[in-house]
Amino acid sequence: MEYAIIEASGRQFWVEPKKFIEFNRLILKIGSTILIRRILFAKNKTTTHIGQPYLKNILVKGKISKHFLGPKILVFKMKPKKKYRKKIGHRQKMTRLLIHKIE
Repeated sequence: MEYAIIEASGRQFWVEPKKFIEFNRLILKIGSTILIRRILFAKNKTTTHIGQPYLKNILVKGKISKHFLGPKILVFKMKPKKKYRKKIGHRQKMTRLLIHKIE
């Protein structure tokens, strides 16, 4: 099993070839190729590589498949006995990335 742990958009993701990951919106066009260089850990069938903090000789190649809005988050503010109530909604802009290969 070949996989890697990458850092993207301030978070860490477990990635495998031909799998999707979703993270905060990247300002790139749909169909564009992206190279991720912040690899923390990589493993293939025979070897394991651990970065300190990043690996220099390994890349993850992916392709942006779509941009979308994440699930709605509701925030409700209230002050007791003052008739103050405020309901706010937010949907985060997200990007879906298809991982092609780890090299």
